Parts: sequence; C-alpha cells; structure tokens
Amino acid sequence: MLTELRISDLGVIAEAVLEPGAGFTAVTGETGAGKTMVVTGLSLLLGARADSGLIRHGASRCVVEGSWTLADDVADELLELGAEVDDGEVLVSRQIGRTRSRALLGGAAVPLGRATGVVTRWAAIHGQSEQVRLGTAERQREVLDAHAGPEQADLLRRHAAAWAQRRTAAAQLAELTGAARERARELDLLTFGLNEIEHVDPQPDEDVTLAAEAHRLQAVDDLRLAAHTAAVALSGDAEAWDDAPNALGFLAAARKALEGAAVDDPTLAALSERAGEASVLVADVAADLAGYLAGLEADPNRLEWIAERRAALQGLLRKYGASVAEVLQWASDAAARSGVLAGGDERVAELRALIDTLDGQLAATAEAISSGRRAAASDLAQRVRAELAALAMPHASLEFDLAPAPIGAHGADQVTIMFSANPGASPAPLARAASGGELSRVRLALEVVLAAGASGQTFVFDEVDAGVGGTVALEIGRRLARLAEHAQVIVVTHLAQVAAFAEDHFVVAKASDGQVTTSGIRRVEGPERLDELARMMAGLEGSANAHAHAAELLRAATG
Repeated sequence: MLTELRISDLGVIAEAVLEPGAGFTAVTGETGAGKTMVVTGLSLLLGARADSGLIRHGASRCVVEGSWTLADDVADELLELGAEVDDGEVLVSRQIGRTRSRALLGGAAVPLGRATGVVTRWAAIHGQSEQVRLGTAERQREVLDAHAGPEQADLLRRHAAAWAQRRTAAAQLAELTGAARERARELDLLTFGLNEIEHVDPQPDEDVTLAAEAHRLQAVDDLRLAAHTAAVALSGDAEAWDDAPNALGFLAAARKALEGAAVDDPTLAALSERAGEASVLVADVAADLAGYLAGLEADPNRLEWIAERRAALQGLLRKYGASVAEVLQWASDAAARSGVLAGGDERVAELRALIDTLDGQLAATAEAISSGRRAAASDLAQRVRAELAALAMPHASLEFDLAPAPIGAHGADQVTIMFSANPGASPAPLARAASGGELSRVRLALEVVLAAGASGQTFVFDEVDAGVGGTVALEIGRRLARLAEHAQVIVVTHLAQVAAFAEDHFVVAKASDGQVTTSGIRRVEGPERLDELARMMAGLEGSANAHAHAAELLRAATG
C-alpha cells in the first residue's frame, strides 16, 4: 500500500506531498492545476519513460518518491536486492535530470527494469491508455486469465516455459538442417587438415629445436676452429713441432717461482696454492674442449634430414599457425569442432524427439488453459453484466468469445470480448461496439470484479469518469468505494459525484506570483471539502445552494 507520495519540481508542482489512505482517495482540482502530475509521478515510479520536459522550469531535476508498506515475503526479496526496509516500509525513488535518470529502491540504485518489475506488482495505473488497451485481444485474454485464478496462472507459466524451450529447440534444428551442406564442407576441410598434421606429427617446440641444431651443423668448421684455438691457448698443441707457450705452462712456471720464494716469505705459499688451483681449472676447461672437439663432426645426412623435416613443418606453419605450438592448438580446436559437426545428425535426432515431446506437453497444457478460460468466461461475463447494470447500462450484453488459434506462448485461444450496449443490437468486438464512456464503464466493472481478491493492491484511476455524469457518476463513485474495500484506490476526478465517496480528499491548487505558476496538494476536510465539492458541482465558491447540494451529496455517499 502507498502511504506517501512526495513530488519535487515535476511539471507545475514545486513541492507536494500526498498521503493517501488505505481505502478510497480522491484527488481533485481545477483544470490546469496539475492533477495529472500526481498520476505522472506514480507512472514514473512504475517505470514510465523519463522525459526531461517534465522538470519544472528553473529546476535542474525532478524527484518522485513513494513510500510503500510491504508484506513479509516482499520485504525479504527487497533485502536480497540490497534495498533498505525500515519497519516494513520501503522508499521507491525516481530522479530525472536534464541528461539522465535513475531509480532507487530502498536507497539502493537499481536498473529501472528491475525496480519496475517489483513496483508494478504492488500498483496499477488505469488511464486513457489502459482504456484503449482494453480493446486489444491481448488485454482481453489477460483479463480473462486473471479471473481464472492461480491454477490458471501456474498453467500459463508452465506452458510459456515449454513454448520457449520448443522455440529454442526449433531454432537449433533449423540451423542444423539448413546448414547441412556447409557443415559437411567444414567437416571435410577440418578432416583434411587433421590428417595432414597427423602425417607430419609435429612435436612441441620441434621447430625451435631443429632450427638451433641446423644452425650448429652449418657452423661446424667455425666451431672447430674456435674450440681448437682455445684449447691450444690453454694447454698447447701436442701435434705441433714447436713448444708454443700456453696457459698451463705459464701457470706451472708461476707456481714454481712462488714455491721457491716461499722459503723466504711464507705469504707466497698461499699464492702458490692458488696458482695450483687455477691450473686445475684451466686443465678441466682444456679437457672439456678436447672432448667437444672429439665429438664435433660434420653430419651432412643429419643436416639434410633436418632441412627436409623443417620444410614439412613449414608447410604446416603456412596453413595452421605461426609456430608448432599454434599448429598443435589448431589441431586440438579442429578435433573438438569436428566432433560437434560429426555429431550433428545425432543432435538433429535429439532435437526432433524433444520437439515431439514438447508438442505433446503444449497440446495438453493448451487444452487445460482453454478449459480454464471457458469456465472463467461465463462467470466473469455474468459478474461484469451485473456491474454494468448498476452503472446505468441495464441492457448491456457482454460475453467472452474463445476462437481456436494455433498454439502459441499463451495457449491456443483467440479471446475477444463481444459487447452490445442496447437490446436488439448484435454483439460486436468491444473496441468497435463501445463508445468512450461505455468502454470506461466496462473497464471499471472489470476492475471491480477482478479486484475482489486483490487485497493490498493499489489502483490508480485517471479519467475513469470521462464521458459520464449524473446518476452514472454516482454509481462509478459507489463502485470505486466498493473496490476500495479490498484494495487501495486513488482516483483523479473532476466529478463531485465520484469524489464524494472518497474517504480521503486532496485538492491540487495552483498559485502564481505573476511570473511563475506553481501547484501544491492539500488535504480537505469538513467545510473545505464542502467548498471543493460545491465548486466541482456548480463552479461557484461560497454559493449557499451549491453548499447545500454538496452536503446532500456527501450524506448520500457516506450514508
């Protein structure tokens, strides 16, 4: 239930607060005073499109806030969204700036669609657009399903889920069967590539390893010369006739000199030992060089094999990747894709079997839905006719026509409200047969019937009394009061006959300083309420006769 609506800088309203009661609340005011801004504000809370043109002249943004009392299960859901719930109440806010807008739920910024999905479960606005929508087959079907009850709602949910699953399966089947030739072509290309890679059988990092080995084999002469030169420098050349100086010889001479002098200075003994250690290290390097030279042989056959192997790998690199690692990754991906393509026929069979199963389920749920609609149609039509009779349409005829239709997301029925206002007139679709005033009364009659079990809901009516007056207006007021026994009702009206039935009455009044016009909302009670009802009835303020008529109307409405 809405406990407070606060509006700032919306249209002509600078700052206003509406505190509707739990029952019937009427909002009235002169034409142009800004009554529709109340409905506009509520529409914004329910997800209406942001429009910077709604911002009051001179302001940078407009803000609409609504406080709602909640059921426990709803409070738990809001807490999961991060909204703050204070003593069973939550604040819903919509802020619209010149360039952007945002929605807040319990102080937490949430996507507008998420906030709308929550708030629209608590409230519904019925204005001229809803009256037009009532003329559509979709809305007429929704009205009938709403009257059919919770079991029908559960059937519709299960049917819609199965329909969505079938639609997805059908799309996948169409893709698989429609692209069979392309799948076969792709599979052939993948198979060819996998066979080619398998024939070469590249190993991880083989291209890098072979390149290094080929480079070494091609440089064998240079490597031999470098190693031999280093070996001679370290240990001399055993095959040479001359006794060329070398590092080991120099180290031996140095050690001998130091050992001889160590007799005179023991410090040189340590240096002699270090020269000996250096000789051992140099001898090890010389031995390793000798081993390297012994194993360093030119191998033309090996070099030729490496060239052929690298050429085979290069053929793969041109097609499947810049390195052997990329070629192996392509093979892995291609193998997985080939499995999917090769299994296409199996998937086609699975999808066809699934679609057959879902078709059976959909046929069963569609029949159950149609049965529920037929049962609800007769009862709802009878109740609505009774309401229409009370709304000065005693001869109105209204029926729900259910015509077979292809199975879809909502069942297999084309629902049409057939209506005639006068005896002897052939019933025709509601959108064609009803005038604006008649359509307004049909809508109100439907709402009164459907709201019988809508405890805690908020219904907002704008222009519900358009095109009517007199006795019919009194009956509309009486029906709205009856609706308010089960739900919260907020009505923006220009008829005193309707406003008189309200338990709470607010007036939107405008004021002007000669430059800027602003509007505010105030509650009226007692004499002030009689003044407002008198103004609405006769357009006269302070008229004794108008006051008398207003008092009589108020007694009739509340008596």
